[in-house]
Amino acid sequence: MNENLFASFITPMILGLPLVTLIVLFPSLLFPTPNRLVSNRLVSLQQWMLQLVSKQMMSIHNTKGQTWTLMLMSLILFIGSTNLLGLLPHSFTPTTQLSMNLGMAIPLWAGAVVTGFRNKTKASLAHFLPQGTPTPLIPMLVIIETISLFIQPVALAVRLTANITAGHLLIHLIGGATLALMSISMTTALITFIILILLTILEFAVAMIQAYVFTLLVSLYLHDNT
Repeated sequence: MNENLFASFITPMILGLPLVTLIVLFPSLLFPTPNRLVSNRLVSLQQWMLQLVSKQMMSIHNTKGQTWTLMLMSLILFIGSTNLLGLLPHSFTPTTQLSMNLGMAIPLWAGAVVTGFRNKTKASLAHFLPQGTPTPLIPMLVIIETISLFIQPVALAVRLTANITAGHLLIHLIGGATLALMSISMTTALITFIILILLTILEFAVAMIQAYVFTLLVSLYLHDNT
């Protein structure tokens, strides 16, 4: 069990070619473009959820910030669907890869920061030095604020990676323990199986919550810079 603990996090390959691109593109098939005058229940549910999330998330933004609505809604759909598909047996979850999460976090964070320096140059620079700072502390505070600024995309990526990876590891460990206990004590195995079901339900919630948290933090970074 231990030697296969991280097997689900290995990038799948066929004939030496990684399948990450196909896996990343697959969630887009779950959200088809409606081509009917009257949408079915699934499309209507998707549209209702998107309107609800976009209304809550974008209501704090001005006109310039609201131009990011399509990108942020696409981001939450992609992360949420990828996390949910990763809970299927023998599936690969791209969001468990730190490199991919950094690839999403860094461009979005950089775009928000560049937007702030273009539109609110003085206000963006003022964040590096709070008003009323004593003169001897100015160099130290500038360094601290600079580090805190550059740590934001790393924190975004690490938070998503850690939460999704931890959930997958727990499901793997408890599932293996359930199989091992079946030959020892059926009562204990049943209790462990119930815990596994509850943990799986929790992971479904975590998959959607982490998509919302990731997108919300990007939205807040954008709000601070527009």
